[in-house]
Amino acid sequence: MANIFSSLKKAYTLLKNVDFEKFSNLDETQLQGLMKLIGAPHKERQIPPVEGDFYHLGDEALKDEDRALQLKVRAFLEKEVKPIVNKYWLKAAFPFELIPKIAELNICGLTYQGYGCMGKSNLMEGMLAMEMARIDTSISTFFGVQSGLAMGSIYLLGSEAQKQEWLPDMQQMKIIGAFGLTEPEVGSGVAGGLTTTAKRNGSKWILNGQKKWIGNATFSDVTIIWARDVDDNQVKGFLVRKGTTGFAVEKMQDKMALRIVQNGLITLTNCEVDEEDRLQNANSFKDTAKVLKMTRAGVAWQAVGCARGAYESALSYTTTRKQFGRPIASYQLIQNHLVEMLSNLTAMQTLCFRLSQLQDQGLLTDAHASLAKVFCSMRTRDVVSRAREVMGGNGILLEYDVARFVADAEAIYSYEGTKEINTLIVGRAITGFSAFV
Repeated sequence: MANIFSSLKKAYTLLKNVDFEKFSNLDETQLQGLMKLIGAPHKERQIPPVEGDFYHLGDEALKDEDRALQLKVRAFLEKEVKPIVNKYWLKAAFPFELIPKIAELNICGLTYQGYGCMGKSNLMEGMLAMEMARIDTSISTFFGVQSGLAMGSIYLLGSEAQKQEWLPDMQQMKIIGAFGLTEPEVGSGVAGGLTTTAKRNGSKWILNGQKKWIGNATFSDVTIIWARDVDDNQVKGFLVRKGTTGFAVEKMQDKMALRIVQNGLITLTNCEVDEEDRLQNANSFKDTAKVLKMTRAGVAWQAVGCARGAYESALSYTTTRKQFGRPIASYQLIQNHLVEMLSNLTAMQTLCFRLSQLQDQGLLTDAHASLAKVFCSMRTRDVVSRAREVMGGNGILLEYDVARFVADAEAIYSYEGTKEINTLIVGRAITGFSAFV
């Protein structure tokens, strides 16, 4: 009742000061407009939903069952992963309790045929890589090592017996894999410069050397080790089982990015591996490159996810954060940053969409994958930088997530081939000249 009297009082105060003679010349249409204006109820501003897929690629590109799987994975990540990642990221620890939960999604080895795998499209796999990185790039990297690099090496280059032994349990994540290619002094030059050696001795191979930056290595059950055969100077792959004598792993400390990923420094000292555990179809670095080409496309999608997570976090923040009495999203300079972010993100998404189409059509080349990796990793850097900028001081606080995306974007920029190496791969393809040293 008090509200009614208050409203009547305000109306009386307003009307007693109105000069109604001024309205005598208004026609009927103008009067109706005035009455409509006076009587119009106040509508609360409707803020659009936070959505990083501006061109609706997910809606248009995927079949209904695949779209349902994408949304299922998204819901899992929002419920199970997002609430805990900052805690684990800060501690540089891995949330092992997530492994059986991820396994229940049944998405490991998504594109492979047989061995318990679903045989889905590369586009579907790319979309899921994006969904994971949208919440946390470390979890996406862990999964990419398991499903892509480790399982992919066996799937593409292993014998049928090796596939039967390893892939079903890896698909269910009962066995965790790692991929050992990079060395302490050899990163971009692995094609011809591996220092880890393999020497055949009867039915055994003796491995010596070191590997660095090897994700999952501190707890993996099997690690793919790439080494140079001293007899024919060719790169070969080996399945090194956990607990093998001469195989030692030290956890890398003090990383500023991908802190949840457990990277290891591996030392191989007269490490004996049976001939039956040599990847039977890996006979040169060209075979290794088949795995890298496949997974490099996934890293481009991962960059999209990192950028999308940063953009959506920034957009949500700016619509609720107020300065000078208004949400900061209502200011021109903030909107400029948001649109720049969205432009980059949408360009990255559409590029990766076409990349996955080429992969599904069997037309993917090294240069295609490298161009996507170069462009997306660079644009992600720009997106996360702008996301941090619009959030002001809060942009460096872990609780707002963007600081984590900023740091993790730096790792994406470097791994699976640096900008320079991937640029030279594309340059060779378009000019016909190799500019590699």
